[in-house]
Amino acid sequence: MNNDTKDKLEILIEDYLSYIKLEKKLSKNTILNYKLDLDNYQVYLKKNRITNPNNITLNDINTYLKYLKDKKLDARTIARHITVIKEFHKYLLRVKEVREDITLNLENIKVAKKIPNILNDHDLNLVLDVKTDNAFKYRDKAMLELMYGSGLRISELINLTIYSIDFDNNCVLIEGKGNKERIVPISVYSREALLNYLEVRSSLLKKKKEATDKLFLNNHGEGITRHGFNYILQNILKEKDIQVKVTPHSLRHTFATTLLNNGADLRSIQELLGHADIVTTRIYTHTQNNKLKNDYIKYNTRKEE
Repeated sequence: MNNDTKDKLEILIEDYLSYIKLEKKLSKNTILNYKLDLDNYQVYLKKNRITNPNNITLNDINTYLKYLKDKKLDARTIARHITVIKEFHKYLLRVKEVREDITLNLENIKVAKKIPNILNDHDLNLVLDVKTDNAFKYRDKAMLELMYGSGLRISELINLTIYSIDFDNNCVLIEGKGNKERIVPISVYSREALLNYLEVRSSLLKKKKEATDKLFLNNHGEGITRHGFNYILQNILKEKDIQVKVTPHSLRHTFATTLLNNGADLRSIQELLGHADIVTTRIYTHTQNNKLKNDYIKYNTRKEE
């Protein structure tokens, strides 16, 4: 479809998506979510004969949000839609396509903070105790040790290359959200697991003419995917008979909570995790507060005389 058959709002949405990709350098997943949300927004407006951003009113947006609520979308999803719509209208004002930002008075909805899912010491040790009897197991051991030991996101783990690890300084260079780089230490366990894996990594390359430089490889000699890592993790959980729900992010949550429980400064944890705002990091204090509360109830029971 060329621009001659598109309405103005469609063209501006495409321009905005290019802007957040090229200038703001948001991740592929974020851009995809923005596109889906804005496409739904545009389709709804078009059904109501609105194709020019200058004709959109705050009432139109509130009606759209009510439409989303009627579709039984949860509060977190609707909050994301609000954020996307606000950012888009802010952009429209920036490029002078509208005279005012009508979303300035658009109220956000409160979303209950999720308490991070973490592993206890027993289950964590079971997950990390991988029997390294072949190249794939050496890879699995290295991935799990590094993800937990350095608190990585799954997207950060699968994007590592063979040049990301600095063994001389025992650290790893991470490209986080928004292409922001940070350097994170690696543990002695991660170092050992990585060195062992790198000794056998070449056997996974499948003698390809153009070998990838991705650090962790799948059985096709290519970089492992998010789905591939989760498949490996779920198989380990099944093999170890771990009944609690564990996701790749659980390892990152466990890393942060362990640091906090052992006295690490919240600001240091923020830098290690790559959080842009310390408010995001503070969610881990909820886990610590729950533990304190449970310990209080458990150990502060008065004995009757």
